Amino acid sequence: MARKDLRLELRAGEALLVTAPFGAVALLLVPLAIGSDAPLLRQVGPGLYWVVVLLFGVLVTLRQSAVEGPAQLAMLRLCGVHPAVRLAGRTLANAVLLVVFELLLTPVAIALYDPDLSGWPWLLPLFPLIAVGLAVLGTLASALAHGLAGRTTLGALLVVPLAAPLVLGATQTLAAARYARQPWAWLFLVLMIDLLIIVATALAARQLEESA
Repeated sequence: MARKDLRLELRAGEALLVTAPFGAVALLLVPLAIGSDAPLLRQVGPGLYWVVVLLFGVLVTLRQSAVEGPAQLAMLRLCGVHPAVRLAGRTLANAVLLVVFELLLTPVAIALYDPDLSGWPWLLPLFPLIAVGLAVLGTLASALAHGLAGRTTLGALLVVPLAAPLVLGATQTLAAARYARQPWAWLFLVLMIDLLIIVATALAARQLEESA
């Protein structure tokens, strides 16, 4: 299922080739508004990076979930694909796309904000953890809003408030590393949020199985 979704994205290229440039433009707007205040840009840069990852990452996940219509879902049910397998495949594909999205925005943020990179090793676990959290939230919101009018907008309204703790954990992890403090507590918070979201998605998959 994940390979199918990734192949569709490679053919269309809408989630990354369209969304990633808009994310880069969003990062560019703040320096244009603030001006050449380098210390201020260096201070707010990491937080703005994660906010852009959240807002535009939601669009990536919901765009991927919107490609399946009733006919495709009916075909998957006829093929015996379990709802949990379908959601897991969609989540995995979304997580891969979000990691790529984060990597594409990273050099743009470094070039524009010149942040303190002393805590950069902590980005290695943060990238996949944030990507998995947003991917699971986007998949869950799409499943809950399936069949409703304007489900893309409704999905974004569901995901963004729930993903706020992920952004908080990511920004505080880097801030703690920058001030030579151990950021394990914030990293653990992000991990726990991911696990809670995964459990909620598993319960939603069971409900989908019962209603199918």
